[in-house]
Amino acid sequence: MSYEPTIHETQTLILRHLLFVPDAGFAELQKRTGLTSDHFNFHIKKLVEVGYVQKQDASYSLTPRGKEYANRMDTDENEIEKQPKVSVVLLVERQNGDRREFLTQQRLKQPWYGFYGRAGGKVRWGESFEEAAARELAEETGLQGTFTFSHVFHKRDYKQSDSSLLEDKIFVIMHCNETTGTMMEEFEGGKNFWMTQEELVAQDHYFESARDFVTYHDQGIPYHAQNYTYDTTEY
Repeated sequence: MSYEPTIHETQTLILRHLLFVPDAGFAELQKRTGLTSDHFNFHIKKLVEVGYVQKQDASYSLTPRGKEYANRMDTDENEIEKQPKVSVVLLVERQNGDRREFLTQQRLKQPWYGFYGRAGGKVRWGESFEEAAARELAEETGLQGTFTFSHVFHKRDYKQSDSSLLEDKIFVIMHCNETTGTMMEEFEGGKNFWMTQEELVAQDHYFESARDFVTYHDQGIPYHAQNYTYDTTEY
């Protein structure tokens, strides 16, 4: 599991300045913060400790990790921008007689407790979409499969009462029509089923996007964006 420390506002100012110069000295950076030497020294040492800044001779510069972190900064607001979550969705299907069935999960963790949808999960740092899909399939179902790209689905969830944004997600839909192994019926956080589209939409609580993933896959549409609204009791 990766860990990203929360940094102080003063440390954000230091990172912002180093973002626009190859390196800078102690006095130059201190002047940007308006702090005393002791207070500034505390903050610059913290940035060195967490691996965002390195000291070479009398100058400070961003480390590769620091460059990646600072590059996500809104330089007008001096804060790290909140960005959409990037996840893979596993569109796994099989033909069972005359039934076209899809791997379906009932989510048994917060948020969206009890909702039915598709398996999936966050893409890890440095991981390909194919690798992420295969890993999530194995972890959550015990099955193995090879995935190919289907489409990208940008989903934004809004609260029905005041239209505030609950979640902003970019789903990479990965398709698989042949699996091996024995499916786990339950895992920590959910249950697995094979369901037709009709059975999915017959559930009391299901993600409409889970239904829509199949539609856009079948139509060969490479990208779709859609907003959905939910009651606070559903979230």
